[in-house]
Amino acid sequence: MTAVPPPTPSPSLERRLGLADAVFIGLGAMIGAGVFSVFAPAAASAGSAAALLGALALAAVVAYCNATSTAQLAARYPTAGGSYVYGRERLGEWWGFAAGWSFVIGKTASCAAMALTFAVYALPAGAEAFERPLAALAVAALVCVNLFGITRTALAARVIVVAVLAVLAVVVASGVTDALAGSAGGAGGAGGSAAIPAAALSDVTPYGIVQAAGLIFFAFAGYARIATLGEEVKSPERTIPRAVTVAFVIALAVYLAIATATVTALGADGLASAADPLVQVVQANGWEWAVPVVGVGAALASLGALLALVTGVGRTALAMGRRGDLPRALGVVDARRSVPRRAELAVGVVIVALVLAVDLRGVIAFSSFGVLLYYFVANVSAFGQPRTERRSPRVVQLVGAAGCVVLVAALPPSAVVAGVIVLAVGFGYRGLRLSRERRRGRSAAR
Repeated sequence: MTAVPPPTPSPSLERRLGLADAVFIGLGAMIGAGVFSVFAPAAASAGSAAALLGALALAAVVAYCNATSTAQLAARYPTAGGSYVYGRERLGEWWGFAAGWSFVIGKTASCAAMALTFAVYALPAGAEAFERPLAALAVAALVCVNLFGITRTALAARVIVVAVLAVLAVVVASGVTDALAGSAGGAGGAGGSAAIPAAALSDVTPYGIVQAAGLIFFAFAGYARIATLGEEVKSPERTIPRAVTVAFVIALAVYLAIATATVTALGADGLASAADPLVQVVQANGWEWAVPVVGVGAALASLGALLALVTGVGRTALAMGRRGDLPRALGVVDARRSVPRRAELAVGVVIVALVLAVDLRGVIAFSSFGVLLYYFVANVSAFGQPRTERRSPRVVQLVGAAGCVVLVAALPPSAVVAGVIVLAVGFGYRGLRLSRERRRGRSAAR
């Protein structure tokens, strides 16, 4: 194995986050723009309401396995970087790099998706020309929030998550009220959901269901944010596994309620073609007054997810910079604020560039590609942990790893091709760097 120079000395991050802080940061990443945007492309792939719910169940199983592996590893390696660190420690440097680079590219794409979703919901109809500039401004603002310290990030996450959950409760309540009115009045209620047909069963295929699950996984992956903050959590061996479990269970309950409400109100066809599905849900259920409320909720959810994502990507870039797998200038912690300032700023610049050029639906699939590979490494790493470190049987990691591979293979081919190319660029960068270091070592030996 090629020797890597020791990490650049710099201050460590401070342990300032408790259990509630970690849970809210994880929820902020999961219950974000994904719940407002991911069910439409997933419904298009699934082909029917029942198939969409089946895809949600499949995504939840894979996400549960990944969450369990992540919690088990984070308790053993409570430092910044998540599976980048786990892969290096348990499998080797190249495995760790594969996990870290996959996370950085996947979650950077997620950041762009969150920023664009925020702009779509925040601006009125007819203002499409301003969406990308507004998304870029949102990225810049939230990077600035992160630069003030992790406690500011945690406080902002709490406020946003509570507000978003309240808005999602309004969406679900509109469906419950419509269903009750329909039961009392006969075939239809106040809304028009009964008039929207579901997709024909002939449209449903196993491949479509698996592809839908891969897209839905985009909305589940936020619990990794808790693990990447391992160096800033108090009592990480106990806090991180508990926070991952609590955040996952809450998110799953919310997604199940929202998926049921959307397919009931719109049907699979209506949901698949909806640019703003939750807005259309309250409209279909006769709650016109709630349209602006849902729009504000979507905008807040996007900002909350973006805030948490920038935090997680910055910490992974910090860990990779410390070991030279990204430029070492990124591996420095600001002594005053205890934040990876350079890494955060670099991530912000890349996200701004993306939001000025990318398409929303395309980056969802690309993000899933990178994040699923990241969790594949996490499952393989957790599989080899000894009995004294285990929190779940090895079959959980086997199911998680296999699920990641299957979901990646079912993603849209364009996302897979783009992901492989960007992944290869990262491997090429690391290979060239190691080659230069070997040549310098041989020259010095002479």
